[in-house]
Amino acid sequence: MDTTSAIKLPEKSIAYQKKVLNPWLFKLGFGLKLPSVVWWGISVKTLNAEKCDVTLPFNWRSQNPFKSIYFSALAGAAELATGALCQMYIVSLGEFSMLVTEFRAEFYKKANTKTTFTCDQGLALSTLLQSMQNPGDTGELEMIAAGKNEAGDIVAKAFVKWSFKRKK
Repeated sequence: MDTTSAIKLPEKSIAYQKKVLNPWLFKLGFGLKLPSVVWWGISVKTLNAEKCDVTLPFNWRSQNPFKSIYFSALAGAAELATGALCQMYIVSLGEFSMLVTEFRAEFYKKANTKTTFTCDQGLALSTLLQSMQNPGDTGELEMIAAGKNEAGDIVAKAFVKWSFKRKK
């Protein structure tokens, strides 16, 4: 669990970070809200101001009949790598609504080992969200989560466009 970063996060963001990085709290929270994440064995390994790393094991729960990780499990892990960053920043900035408005993926290799998705756009996200000062302000950001296998080869990239609206 990596929480180190050169950027100092607000206390509410640190509290969110600690919950997501705690395996028991993660399973409890996501078991209630997104049980497929727990079923597939997805876990957050790094969450800091700059990036989020999410791992997805290759096991009988995540694989398809072709002996690779099912694309929906890959998509779930990729979305979480971007969404956890969004949530971490939003909890300390006020009330926002957020929605995935576009999702696309590119697959390069067969995902048949543990796959780790990394999104390293935390600072760009922070800049966008902090620029939204007034209720009704909106913004969008396409976030990229690159999935690598255990050998370090990119197996997939997900492009997740998040739309944000400031409520209060």
